[in-house]
Amino acid sequence: MKRRKFLKTASAAGLGLVAPRGLSSLMSRPSEQVVVAIMGLNGRGAVLGRTFARTPNAVVAYVCDVDSQVLGKAVTDAPKGLGDFRRALDDKSVDALVIAAPDHWHTPAALLAMQAGKHVYVEKPCGHNAREGELLVEAQRKHQRVVQMGTQQRSAPRSIEVVQAIKEGAIGQPYLARAWYANTRATIGHGKPAPVPANLDYELWQGPAPHTPYRDNVIHYNWHWFRRWGTGEICNNGTHEIDVARWALGVDFPVRVTSVGGRYHFDDDWEFPDTQEACFEFAGGKTILWQGQSCNGLPTYGRDRGTAILGTTGSVVMDRDGYIVSDVKGKVVKQSLAARAGDGLNTHADDDMTVLHIANFVDAIRTGAALHQPIEEGAKSVLLGHLGNIAQSTGRALRIDPKSGHIVGDEEAMKFWQREYAPGWAPVV
Repeated sequence: MKRRKFLKTASAAGLGLVAPRGLSSLMSRPSEQVVVAIMGLNGRGAVLGRTFARTPNAVVAYVCDVDSQVLGKAVTDAPKGLGDFRRALDDKSVDALVIAAPDHWHTPAALLAMQAGKHVYVEKPCGHNAREGELLVEAQRKHQRVVQMGTQQRSAPRSIEVVQAIKEGAIGQPYLARAWYANTRATIGHGKPAPVPANLDYELWQGPAPHTPYRDNVIHYNWHWFRRWGTGEICNNGTHEIDVARWALGVDFPVRVTSVGGRYHFDDDWEFPDTQEACFEFAGGKTILWQGQSCNGLPTYGRDRGTAILGTTGSVVMDRDGYIVSDVKGKVVKQSLAARAGDGLNTHADDDMTVLHIANFVDAIRTGAALHQPIEEGAKSVLLGHLGNIAQSTGRALRIDPKSGHIVGDEEAMKFWQREYAPGWAPVV
């Protein structure tokens, strides 16, 4: 496929893909543009596709999805639609793979991309299990590619501002961060064996995960709640808030992790807690608390999702719309909030943070600019979610090596560190 053909203005109604302004001049200076392929279009991938297409010096060459109906809604004549993202990796003109497929694909696809010489933008969580995060970091160091995780609040100006203020002593010594997410998800029911839809390449959808017969309550979203493919709410939405908490406290790996919770709302196939409170204790007396409410929308501090940081002289409550700084008695001393609050539960909506996060990724490739969320940092935040799941599964406190993040003195718990893969799919660096 010739480069000229897929650099046409994208007229896809589904993604709203448009080529950047000044395309003719960019084509004469290819070193100044970043050509990307989008993997996974049914949810978050549509937002990423639209945003990359509108980002200066970025061009969407391919959109990839294993569901031909989803793909058909996203592409007409340009960019090119592919059922198998690996064909995009064969194109030497593609600079980066953008991964918005289900969790079990994140690390295997990223490793294949880096091995093909591509940069990677990967949605959270960056890996399906703790070992995959380690593999990603190893691969990035080996291949020296730009790898950014899609925790876009790291690029939000108000968040950057208040985290810097915390580090400079705005609330004294920060010691505790409370991260939360509250939604009212419905039951997923009990799935039944069913024929694979003709529009779905189910074998490729399963890919690295051990293969199992098709059931009617998994695809396209409910896979989040099955251990074979998903990682539960703590790694799904929790990654965002836990990452902000870790960023604000300035901590890396914990020393102790505990978790309580369960599946309280429905009797169905959901395999993770719908209600969870996980506690991560760090050296130096700092703590992160995660409060996940998948099926009870009771807000915290009036917010469906967010992070509160407590310090010795005050506190900060922050979310995607901005922040409020209070003294220890709760009196507001400063605030900076968006004029119009966004919907923090709508992951399919365009938002300014994603625009800035993607622009940062493109700049890093083009100019060497520092990433706001390099994979080494992203993997640390995702690991906390995995450790919370392991503590929940084992029902006991985990002791953690603060230098490596590994579980200490518990062989049974370490069995959850990695997974089994379908034959021939085990990821390698």
